[in-house]
Amino acid sequence: MAGVLLNCSAAWRFVRGTSLFRLSVAPSLKLHTTASRSMGASVEQFEQAKNKLSSLQKDPGNKAKLKIYALFKQATQGACNTSSPGMLDFVNKAKWEAWTSLGSISQGEARQQYCDLIGSLVGEENPSSAQEAAKAAGSGSTYNTLLVTTEDNITFIRLNRPAKKNAITNEMYNEIIAALDQAARDDSVLTVFTGAGDFYCSGNDLNNFTPRGGGLEEMAAQGAEMLRKYVRAYIDFPKPLVAAVNGPAVGVSVTVLGLFDLVYATERATFHTPFSQLGQSAEGCSSYTFPKMMGSGKASEMLLFNKKLSSSQACELGLVTEVFPDSSFHSEVWSRLKNYAKLPPQSLAFSKQLIRSMEKERLHAVNDAEVACLRERWMSEECVNAIMSFFQAKAKL
Repeated sequence: MAGVLLNCSAAWRFVRGTSLFRLSVAPSLKLHTTASRSMGASVEQFEQAKNKLSSLQKDPGNKAKLKIYALFKQATQGACNTSSPGMLDFVNKAKWEAWTSLGSISQGEARQQYCDLIGSLVGEENPSSAQEAAKAAGSGSTYNTLLVTTEDNITFIRLNRPAKKNAITNEMYNEIIAALDQAARDDSVLTVFTGAGDFYCSGNDLNNFTPRGGGLEEMAAQGAEMLRKYVRAYIDFPKPLVAAVNGPAVGVSVTVLGLFDLVYATERATFHTPFSQLGQSAEGCSSYTFPKMMGSGKASEMLLFNKKLSSSQACELGLVTEVFPDSSFHSEVWSRLKNYAKLPPQSLAFSKQLIRSMEKERLHAVNDAEVACLRERWMSEECVNAIMSFFQAKAKL
């Protein structure tokens, strides 16, 4: 019943800005403009996203509209503290439940999720707008699949394909390499990776493995060289590198975590490397870093037998540095990062170089060996059949 009511055009006009944004918006924003920032979006970015909402031409559907409403309320008023509407008040009941479902996430994080969602919806309708938004966010460079910002001496690289669970396309690989190069040369003290939306990253977009003009062999050769450069960018990164894993992580987004200096995770994060299911093999230097940090048996459970780890299990095995409650994840991590960013930058950089120098040559050799193995895997009948089976299963859903 609520879904039927929310489908009406009047409800969509309400969500886009008529009644919704007149409801105590100005007082709420004024109260929090001078509040301390968190890892979430700033009030200015939130205002920009709110303005972009009115440019949407297509109805994004009931689920998205309820999410927009809930995030707006959380961002401007905080956690829901009103009583539940009556059972027969279907529309307000649905809105109240959407708001309540956000729990106690901070207003900064609600702003960020709101900006991510609006940016994703606008980007799907108008890719050029998403490109301009990424540049306006302060990166100094234009990215289609990332949001790159610098604040308080910290560069944030946010994977920004929330509608696709931040699956990594070939374009995103190139943009991450460019963003890491930019962060290595800017004035920031440390660099942080995180994901937009509910996922950290769902791994490779399997459309990467669809042969195009040059055929399977050329696809494998190009993919291998891109992967080599991608992992090399992490190995050679000169500053402290932190992952803020805000949700499930899969595949290459998990394997490269062994090359980070700190990995913070929310309690709802999971870590999965389903390589053998797809006829592939380990990458990201995980064939070396995982056995080293967690022992050969536990590493084999992940890399050979596709075991998915909870955040607490990953922490026990050394893949994750610390786990935080989902409700306070961003605020607690942001507090830590701000303190770290006040440390002497050259001291941090030289200390990291000393730690990494002992193994850098080995890591590059491991990367080369993994890439060579994967190139052969991608051309194998076993891998092709496994990926085809995945697409066929997905088509039946």
